Amino acid sequence: MSVPELERDKPVAPAPSSPASKDSSPPRSFRPLILRLHFYAGILVAPFLVIAAVSGGLYALAPSVEQLVYRDYLHVDSTGPDLPMSEQVRAAQQVRPDLAVAAVRPATEPGQTTQVLFTDPGLGESERLAVFVDPATAQSKGELVVYGSSGALPMRTWISQLHRHLHLGEPGRIYSELAASWLWVIALGGVYLWVQRYRTIRARNAEAARLWTLDRSSRGRNRTLSWHGVVGIWIAAGLVFLSATGLTWSRYAGENVGELRSALSWTTPKIDKTLDSAPNTGAAASGGHDGHGAGHTPTSDPGILDSNVGELDTVLDVARRSGVTGAVEATVPADAGTAFTVTQTRQPWQFSTDSIAVDGATGTVTDVSRFADWPLAAKLTSWGIALHMGLLFGLLNQLILAALAVALLAVIVRGYVLWWRRRPTRGTARAVGRPPARGTWRRIHPVAAVTGVACAVLVGWFVPLLGVSLLAFLLVDVAAGAVGRTRAG
Repeated sequence: MSVPELERDKPVAPAPSSPASKDSSPPRSFRPLILRLHFYAGILVAPFLVIAAVSGGLYALAPSVEQLVYRDYLHVDSTGPDLPMSEQVRAAQQVRPDLAVAAVRPATEPGQTTQVLFTDPGLGESERLAVFVDPATAQSKGELVVYGSSGALPMRTWISQLHRHLHLGEPGRIYSELAASWLWVIALGGVYLWVQRYRTIRARNAEAARLWTLDRSSRGRNRTLSWHGVVGIWIAAGLVFLSATGLTWSRYAGENVGELRSALSWTTPKIDKTLDSAPNTGAAASGGHDGHGAGHTPTSDPGILDSNVGELDTVLDVARRSGVTGAVEATVPADAGTAFTVTQTRQPWQFSTDSIAVDGATGTVTDVSRFADWPLAAKLTSWGIALHMGLLFGLLNQLILAALAVALLAVIVRGYVLWWRRRPTRGTARAVGRPPARGTWRRIHPVAAVTGVACAVLVGWFVPLLGVSLLAFLLVDVAAGAVGRTRAG
């Protein structure tokens, strides 16, 4: 049997005995509209998705790769007990006496280095200078710029910024937000079309229907279509997840997401670091994809800073006894009225990040946060961020994200091949495939059409770049239709 193609939009004539034969109007269906939207969105937005997929796949693998690239900074061969943290920090201060200490990330196991983080006014937003210290000898192993709350090293930072804004700054973020805004629309639209196609074929020949598996008996364009649909439906859930989590970090839709979370009390509580306030049950703010807020303002009083460094051992000991263990970052306060904070950093297979605020002078705990006390939405946000970044499940997480990126590229490439093979071969000057037939709105019930428009306006308001680009698509489509009618006349 010849398998019908996904892009075909030619209505099937009803049988003579069918009641539909008495009505010449086209059947009521959303399929032609979704088909046309899927076609135009795929053609025009796919280049942005290609960039996002390539850079995102590289970023997913970067945490493991940087362990090899920067091994001389991150690992040491010396053995023996760790020196006091204050001694390690002072060794780093001898390397960079011109900078103020912002935080410290102690080594968590033998063979690792301690990272002493400095505030450098010459660096960019969310960037700090890290001096890597051998915890057994207090010898410096070198210095590198780290980025954000994840402590990304230069290679991963470069890939992250490519993925985020193409190294173009804020204007470049439009590309990534546009890609994230349309990714879920294209994915869900493709699922709808593929399922509808499957149901149509199954009604005619159940043995020929393929939903989750490739039709190996098909050839040519139909085989390309089978690959495009099957791989697309397998990765659809992952694409929707990446789109949703990516939008939380976007410029315009991200603001709306933040306002919605605040209105529903879904925000991550912040720990109170002021020493003159009563303890509360707040939680430490979780750093996002770009790690904003990870910087530190240096103190103008070197005496206070030196005293704070000397209190690090007490603070870390209090944190350990309070259950804030493992890989942590201890921030050094810039003034006498601010407490130390010790926060667990994101690590593979770690599903909670507790935090504690400690008065370094007395060792008194002034605030404790427990991940278990966070609102469910805040927990899901934290897990979603870690999963999107390839950190939640370690190497397994990274390999799955890389495979998802490769699969998305394959779907996009095969989509363009379908478009190319749809082109006329004779009788016209058209060089590419024609779009699906016009007049899709006439095939929808008026009530459904009004409802669809209302939903599109609402979604377009909440995800502005989606709304603006959709409006641009419609205007271009209307103009193209008017030109076509003029030429036909």
